[in-house]
Amino acid sequence: MARAKPHSFFSKRLSRQDVALDLGTANTLMFTAAQGIVLDEPSVVCFDRRAGAGDAKAKATVAAVGREAKELLGRTPANLETVRPLAHGVIADFSAAEHMMRRFAAMARPRSRFGRRSAFTVCVPEGATRVERRAIREAAFAAGAARVSFIGESLASALGAGLPVDAATGSMVVDIGGGTTEVGIVALGGVVCSGSVRVGGDEFDRAIVNYVRTLYDVVLGDQTAEHVKKTIGSALHGEPVGRARATGRSLADGLPRTIEITSEDIADALAAPLRAVIGVVRRVIETAPPELVTDIAGNGIVLTGGGALLGRLDQRLAAELGVAVRVADEPLTCAVRGAGAAAAFAGEHGFQAGE
Repeated sequence: MARAKPHSFFSKRLSRQDVALDLGTANTLMFTAAQGIVLDEPSVVCFDRRAGAGDAKAKATVAAVGREAKELLGRTPANLETVRPLAHGVIADFSAAEHMMRRFAAMARPRSRFGRRSAFTVCVPEGATRVERRAIREAAFAAGAARVSFIGESLASALGAGLPVDAATGSMVVDIGGGTTEVGIVALGGVVCSGSVRVGGDEFDRAIVNYVRTLYDVVLGDQTAEHVKKTIGSALHGEPVGRARATGRSLADGLPRTIEITSEDIADALAAPLRAVIGVVRRVIETAPPELVTDIAGNGIVLTGGGALLGRLDQRLAAELGVAVRVADEPLTCAVRGAGAAAAFAGEHGFQAGE
């Protein structure tokens, strides 16, 4: 597929000090103009509670963050606690998020030129409340931001996908993240209609775990389910059929058991969460002005986010909605690159990307 031409916002100059941040449920990404993506890590932090043993006032120390911490999920001894600080695109555990962001900023700085006087432009869900935005702002300050601006996830994703968001023609983007699916129709530089549902990659994984438990009497770990999804995951039945072996704990005797899972199994497992995703897309289209619906019928829908990589998802949505659907180039990084583009435009014109 030919790569879409960058939107005009990308032609603007992004200050080397500016940082775009996508603080996601599954992954956190940082972007700078000078270095591009300077951080792409799972949004996971692991604490060592031994530091506070015998002293209720003592603080736990950070044992690991990112990929190293994610590898510890489900494997930690009693003294270690692995935490995912974000849920559904917003901060659920502020203290853990603050610790994680401090470590991520330290990891990113050697690869970039941003420092503690950087301006951060942060992607947020369209429906984020004031309290949720305040928590994200404080976490960004903890990471070294001197100023924090916000941009909605849909607009950022559309920018990152190279869609003509400043044109009068409507463009529709469906961003499927780890905890939330954000749907937006953008035109004339803003979001005209939007909707969201708390279903994303994590819900897909849980659906696979539940399906395998029911069908095979085997309990898979979340990371095993995620691996199976990435390897043979499919939103549709049909040939060719993918196959993968997975090992979990048998419910019959508690011992390890290896089973073979097919892409047909995954399609069955994901039926319910995919119905929720398709439902929110339908609702947004139904609320859009007729002229924008005409634009979408002609231009199609663009998928972004990690969930967009699910096999045959574009075909499933196209069949259900009767509209052409395509996956954006580099869907995992669309939002953070779009936030960088918005920061560039705002810096060029002397205003902040968003409040």
